[in-house]
Amino acid sequence: MTHHVFEVAGVDEKNELVRTLASGQGRRVLFMRTKHHAKKLAKQLTDAGIPAVDLHGNLSQVQRDRNLAAFAAGDSRVLVATDVAARGVHVDDIELVIHVDPPAEHKAYLHRSGRTARAGKEGEVVTIVLPAQRKDTASLLRKAEITVTPQTVTATSAAVIALVGDVAAYVKPAPRAATPVRGQSQGGRSQGANAQRKRANRDGAASGAQRRDRSGRPAVASGTDSTRAPRDIARTQQPRSEHRAAQQPRTEQAPSRPRGGKGRAQSSGGPIRVGQVVRANNRGR
Repeated sequence: MTHHVFEVAGVDEKNELVRTLASGQGRRVLFMRTKHHAKKLAKQLTDAGIPAVDLHGNLSQVQRDRNLAAFAAGDSRVLVATDVAARGVHVDDIELVIHVDPPAEHKAYLHRSGRTARAGKEGEVVTIVLPAQRKDTASLLRKAEITVTPQTVTATSAAVIALVGDVAAYVKPAPRAATPVRGQSQGGRSQGANAQRKRANRDGAASGAQRRDRSGRPAVASGTDSTRAPRDIARTQQPRSEHRAAQQPRTEQAPSRPRGGKGRAQSSGGPIRVGQVVRANNRGR
C-alpha cells in the first residue's frame, strides 16, 4: 500500500483534482465526512460523466444494496462513502482510496485505507489536504505511523496523471425527473376519493346518468332527502318560529337561596333546597 498526500491551493483546485483522480478505469472509493457531501459529490461526478454511487446513513437497506451491487458489478466505478456506512463493506479490486475529507482520527484513516491492497494486491491511498488542514493531517499521519512526504499538486501534475492511468470513457448521465417545487401545482389530476367522486358526478350529469352520494347510493334531487326520517323532514320544513312554539316550555328553576352565617338560611323567600339546614329564628322573642 502506497500513501500520498496531495496539497492543493484552494477548494476549486481540490474539486478539479477529485474529478481527475476519479476518472480512471479502476474502482475507486472516495471518503467524505458528512452524508450530505457524499451524496452531493456522487451526483456531481455522475453529471460529469463519471458514474458514481453514494453510501451513507440516510439510505435505506434497499438503496444501500442497490448501490453496492452497481459498484461491485462495475456499472459505477466510483463509490462515495462516509466512515460509518463503509464499515463491513468488502469489494475486491479497489485500486485507489481517496480521502477527499481527511478523517478526524488516525483509526478512521487506517480503516478507510484498508479498503484497498487486499489479498496481497497493491493499492494506492491519496489524502487531499487544504492549507488549513496541513497541521491536523500531519498529526494524524504521525499517530497512524505513516511516513509520507506531502506534495503540492494540481490536476495536471505528473504524480496525479500517473495515479489516474487510463481515463475511462465518458458516460452520459441518465435524465433525472424534475424535482417539483414545494407548494406549486403540478398540473395533474388529483386521484383522491373525493376528487374521483366529483368527476364521476360531473360526467354522469353530462351523460344523463343518475348521480350518487359518498356511500355510492343514488343521490336525491336538490331540496329533498329520501334517506332522512319523515319526522326530520317535517321538522326542517316547519317554520322556525312555529317549531320553537311547539316545543315544550321549560320549567323555571327557583334561584338557590344564599346561605347565611353559621349554616342558617337567610330570611329571603323561596323554596327550601334538599339538605338545607333550617333553624327557627328565635331572636326578638
